[in-house]
Amino acid sequence: MNLSFFLIVIFLSCKDRKKESLSTVFRYNEYANITSLDPAFAKDQRNIWAVNQLFNGLVQLNDSLQVEPDIAKRWHISDDGKVYEFILRKDVFFHESNVFGSKKTRVVNASDFEYSFNRLLDKKVSSPGGWVLQNVAKFEAKNDSIFTIHLKKVFPPFLGLLAMKYCSVVPREAVNHYGNEFRSNPIGTGPFYFKLWVENTKLIFRRNDNYFETDSSGAKLPYLEAVAITFLPDKQSEFLQFIQGNIDFMKSIDASYKDDILNTDGSLKGKYKHKIKMLTGPYLNTEYLGIYFDEDNTSPLNSIGIRKAINYGFDRNKMIRFLRNGIGKPAVNGFIPNGLPSFNNQKGYSYNPEKARELVAQYKEETGERDVKINITTNSNYLDLCEFIQRELQKVAINVKINVVPPSTLRQGKASGKFPIFRASWIADYPDAENYLSLFYSKNFIPNGPNYTHFKNVEFDKLYESAIEEVNIKRRYELYQKMDSLIIAHAPVVPLYYDEVIRFMQNDIRGLEMNPIDLLNLKKVYKN
Repeated sequence: MNLSFFLIVIFLSCKDRKKESLSTVFRYNEYANITSLDPAFAKDQRNIWAVNQLFNGLVQLNDSLQVEPDIAKRWHISDDGKVYEFILRKDVFFHESNVFGSKKTRVVNASDFEYSFNRLLDKKVSSPGGWVLQNVAKFEAKNDSIFTIHLKKVFPPFLGLLAMKYCSVVPREAVNHYGNEFRSNPIGTGPFYFKLWVENTKLIFRRNDNYFETDSSGAKLPYLEAVAITFLPDKQSEFLQFIQGNIDFMKSIDASYKDDILNTDGSLKGKYKHKIKMLTGPYLNTEYLGIYFDEDNTSPLNSIGIRKAINYGFDRNKMIRFLRNGIGKPAVNGFIPNGLPSFNNQKGYSYNPEKARELVAQYKEETGERDVKINITTNSNYLDLCEFIQRELQKVAINVKINVVPPSTLRQGKASGKFPIFRASWIADYPDAENYLSLFYSKNFIPNGPNYTHFKNVEFDKLYESAIEEVNIKRRYELYQKMDSLIIAHAPVVPLYYDEVIRFMQNDIRGLEMNPIDLLNLKKVYKN
């Protein structure tokens, strides 16, 4: 008998209660492994997905990225936009554990959020999520059911930040008992509770029968009996297990099998159409080439004409169709990706080789340069995209040299300004365009923020500072769009494509929805 299946059978047979017809096991693979089940360390997707099954926060995002109640049943924001008062539910219990004594559990109260937020800021904990509270002046539990947060300055996207898994509530009893081992002994409030973790082999969650949420008809959530996560180390093995029906879900596509499963237009190939289902949707990720603004005035990249020529000089539609099998949308509408409410389809750069040649010729005439040479640095995963751009730009008289480095070297060089042009991506931490536009605010130069290009523009900075204090949503979106227009006009980046979420699942999976932050929500999933 397969070891993974044997483990699941053991743990699912421990309860004697009759299983409902919808209750079963959802199986998926995490090839990158999971490093921690502590929400204070929910930095990347592999950890976030697991933590999302175990923990809750004050608020949550629905699949349309709207903020909804979670443990906080309602909230009030002061007229000046700086004070948030949350009213908590009184029916949310921590997962059962001996750390709570003879009663095995207790109700979550406001002091638990005060403790959890203090822990997030504790330098001894060294959570990578402390930045979420950098604009918070203070927070306090007024009583058991009221939790207040005071901001240093107005920041309208703040509720979206609180939906991040970093802000989940944890019980002090469990953290005090387990110490650093809380990472592998998590106790939360989520739809599932932790059962077993054999690191790099198997992770099992069980249904939390005390979970507080219900569906639209009043039925208790979750429907599933358990979640089983394996850790096959490569995507090819994961794909084979999925095709054989041994896992229920596959979250991405890899170059090793994309041509086997997808047509060039992104549709499923005929042999799989009746065996599996595929869902795609917008993903808050913009893939781009960043251009570092160097003080070296001799660099052709200091010419706005050359930066525009690069943007005009390659066919993004062709690139997506043949190199990405139709997965993703050509980034021809600026830097803010499709999927955000403030995306407005404004005109960016589309393929125009004649315009690109004209701009290159103009640059040569103005400078006396005979050749335009640029260097693009990437890692091996995106070499095919960069080689495509290299071939296309050669046709408009821009000579491109590609430098392939390990991902760690790319990250370090990007941060230190070593690479004139670097391949990068920006995945939203929270669902607001400010998250993207902060990459171009001059006070955010690395290492003080995420401005890797060192772009600086006085008008942009003024708009940015106005936007982050604007509480009127419509007006704030208008400011965002003006900033995006400036990015298009000055071309400090070359947007490549807006990524898409792609999910494959077995035909019997129901209730698994899409969302632009690619968060895995399993509380309403069932098999039928």
